[in-house]
Amino acid sequence: DVQLQASGGGLVQAGGSLRLSCAASTTTFDHYTITWFRQAPGKEREGVACIRCGDHSTYYADSVKGRFTISSDNTQATVYLQMDSLKPEDTAVYYCAAAESISLPTPRLLFKVPNRARSFDYWGQGTLVTVSS
Repeated sequence: DVQLQASGGGLVQAGGSLRLSCAASTTTFDHYTITWFRQAPGKEREGVACIRCGDHSTYYADSVKGRFTISSDNTQATVYLQMDSLKPEDTAVYYCAAAESISLPTPRLLFKVPNRARSFDYWGQGTLVTVSS
């Protein structure tokens, strides 16, 4: 099994930035696709950004395009989510999730799959991001 450790959440004012990290316990990190999901109170979990670590292909939800950047450091088995120009509506618990890339479509196609969260086998514990207005 792969264990994921998410960190980096906190309280920030609107317009500010945070960087989330997701560290994985695997020596074959480049075989995985990592997606950041978020869940706000009373709302469904939604996919935010996805990276296929083997070729670094990425995809973003429309709500964060141009503001968030996902990247991976395969040598450190860590994925980052740089979040800039944060808005109060970005407030949520953020989770990273992983699945072997061979079992998934490309990140762009993955975001067209309903209930895409079910495609992921491994989940981090979540980190809270609060954006104040």
